[in-house]
Amino acid sequence: MELIVQALIIFFARIVDVSMGTIRMILLVKGQRKIAALIGFFEVMIYLIVLGKVVGNINRPLLIIAYGLGYASGNFVGSKLEEKLSIGRLLVQIIVKEISCGIVEALREAGFGVTIFEGEGMDGNSYMLNVITERKKVSQLKEIVNKQHCGAFVTTMDVRSSLGGYFQPKKM
Repeated sequence: MELIVQALIIFFARIVDVSMGTIRMILLVKGQRKIAALIGFFEVMIYLIVLGKVVGNINRPLLIIAYGLGYASGNFVGSKLEEKLSIGRLLVQIIVKEISCGIVEALREAGFGVTIFEGEGMDGNSYMLNVITERKKVSQLKEIVNKQHCGAFVTTMDVRSSLGGYFQPKKM
């Protein structure tokens, strides 16, 4: 019974520390070094304690299996957690042949800042609409684009930092 409890503790501790590692890496990429460093401190503390328990009992395969399963599960949980947190901003580029389809107005009415660039594609003139938005709002933006039926080509890119511009006010 004690071995099963140890295995469960190792399993769940690995889920926590690997999930923390996922969030830490994302925060580092987003330039939030201080929070990432704090998370990294606790992450490595958990990791070392758990690793010590497994290495100290290397003759118990159940603990090794719990360690591996915890790591794998931690990757899954960490990615889901990051998805839910939606940390940071994205640049959404929307390329359309015509802006007369109402897409710009619809996006602006929803509170998105839209910058328009005119260009030339293979089939003639086209327009690139740039929108920088919070990751949490991307699905709303894509829904608006789909409702306009403009034959839009949409790409997204991570924004590490930004200065100035128009952003929707944060709700309290």
